Amino acid sequence: MTRPLEGITVVSIEQAVAAPFATRQLADLGARVIKVERPGGGDFARRYDESVHGQASYFVWLNRSKESLTLDLKAEAGRRVLDELLATADVFVQNLAPGAAARMGLDAAALAERNGSLIVCDVSGFGSGGSWETRKAYDLLVQCQTGLVSLTGTAAEMAKVGISIADISAGMYAYSGVLSALYLRATTGQARAVEVSLFDSLAEWMGQPAYYTRYGGTQPPRVGASHATIAPYGPYTAADGRAVLLAVQNEREWVALCGEFLGDPGLAEDARFRTGSARVAHRAELDAVIAARFAELDADRVGELLDACGIANAGLNSVAEFLEHPALVERDRWRDVAIPGATVQALVPPANLAGVAPRMDPVPDVGEHSAAILAGLGRDAAEIDRLRADGVI
Repeated sequence: MTRPLEGITVVSIEQAVAAPFATRQLADLGARVIKVERPGGGDFARRYDESVHGQASYFVWLNRSKESLTLDLKAEAGRRVLDELLATADVFVQNLAPGAAARMGLDAAALAERNGSLIVCDVSGFGSGGSWETRKAYDLLVQCQTGLVSLTGTAAEMAKVGISIADISAGMYAYSGVLSALYLRATTGQARAVEVSLFDSLAEWMGQPAYYTRYGGTQPPRVGASHATIAPYGPYTAADGRAVLLAVQNEREWVALCGEFLGDPGLAEDARFRTGSARVAHRAELDAVIAARFAELDADRVGELLDACGIANAGLNSVAEFLEHPALVERDRWRDVAIPGATVQALVPPANLAGVAPRMDPVPDVGEHSAAILAGLGRDAAEIDRLRADGVI
């Protein structure tokens, strides 16, 4: 069984979330990913927390199936090692601080002169050009700058998204960008550089509220766990105190909800609720009608009745409940993955390629593969020992 990216070598000077997420997905598909880390502590994401048997939850999630090479890139010997790796690599990914790659001669133009077949992927905060080019960007800063935080939370208070959504979106676009560049190189022989920013990535995901605001005259309101521009679409509390979320997506479902769940077919033609926009405009009145019906039933009965009339619904799971979700357990979506000193369970990647098992190898300890990689470059044991003694690795 051959994985799609077997034979592809990726060298990455990466940290935190965005670039590691991109390269881990390349590793899932079989690429060899050499992660270059600082001697000593390595990627600072290793120390975000200690919740996974002493390892950081972020790092465990983002770095399986990689080889860790520690290098002091300010040392001449360390830079020589990196240059040797890049001379034969297929892909180079970096998310260093703004301007750092160019100062080190690791920008796309400089690298193209040395290896014309190398695909360079730069992940930055705000992209190249413009007055924001040199600004640092962390996930929450980008959530704020794109307006996402202004959409999230309740009417009384804004809130961040509960995951690193700007980093994740950038990692996804870096991953797909590299795949596109590999395809282009395979079909045309040309290696094209890829540039991705956290801001541009999350800006794309802000497309719907951007159109709604620009052409509707006002931005979507903050409505907690309810949908801002579709109603009814949100959680309601049943008689036993448990919440059930229901979602009406079209007029057929709206008619079914009124007649079969609410017991009032005429409500579907009420002028206040006849269209989607009208239901949003009269959300408070509509919520009162639905809440009154929920108050008559326990959560299990609510779910049964909504299922019977074809209305999508779900309980509001905690993370612990999600971990035991039947859609994961019954479909065998968990695999054992080794981490330094322990074994954890990891989710199978979401893109299922028929007949191809994703690579799910161990999460490396910092510098775990330095000696082996250097030996592969022709260094003998004595030289490797000298590099270690000098703090180069």
